Amino acid sequence: MRIPHIYEPAPLTLGAEVELSADAAGHIGRVLRMQTGDQVCLFNGDGGQYLCEITLANKKQIVVKPIEFDDFSCESPLSIHLGQVISRGDKMDFTIQKSVELGVNEITPLFSERCGVKLAADRLAKKHQQWQKIAIGAAEQSGRNHITTIHPPMSLEQWLAQDTDATKLTLHPRAQHSIKTLTPPSNGVRFLVGPEGGFTDEEINASQKSGFIDIRLGPRVLRTETAALTVLSALQLEFGDLAN
Repeated sequence: MRIPHIYEPAPLTLGAEVELSADAAGHIGRVLRMQTGDQVCLFNGDGGQYLCEITLANKKQIVVKPIEFDDFSCESPLSIHLGQVISRGDKMDFTIQKSVELGVNEITPLFSERCGVKLAADRLAKKHQQWQKIAIGAAEQSGRNHITTIHPPMSLEQWLAQDTDATKLTLHPRAQHSIKTLTPPSNGVRFLVGPEGGFTDEEINASQKSGFIDIRLGPRVLRTETAALTVLSALQLEFGDLAN
């Protein structure tokens, strides 16, 4: 039986009992129905994972004792920051979940002219929290011991203006470059994905002025959620660890 792999933000030390956070305790106690004496694998995002024994399990709390540390990492050698224009419904949730499974390190939700999603400040803050929880769940499921950072949503203009040494890429079906023609990135990749209605000409010009390179995957136009995952897979295959 596979030992559950759970995120716990608290500091973890071998031999020192720790009471788990509400989210971790709820998952272990109510969802998995684990009991005293069972073992669980915990990680806190600092690297590596701890094999722990449950020393107390009831409806109100879960206490564990770390008994073994494993410096395991399945992080890709390619650092990727995805700038994803926010999509409607559960498409954004899906994109974040699968991007984390594919090894992305950072995601910034973006607003563009054709974004189509309008949220008040309080709802946007709740969405941001929800997206970070989705990223945590995806890390747990995929065995990653680092948590993908979901940055607060911002405008496309703000994101394009950020200073970075990363290779900047965006998708265009008529672009001259493909991923195979790119020089291997030495400082990671920033990849930009547009909304369901596409970027305006002004936004495309702004991305080009900011140093973004148009790349193509083939002759077909991909949906926004398909574009992100296809390009992430291709980048990991070419420069990361997807085939290893």
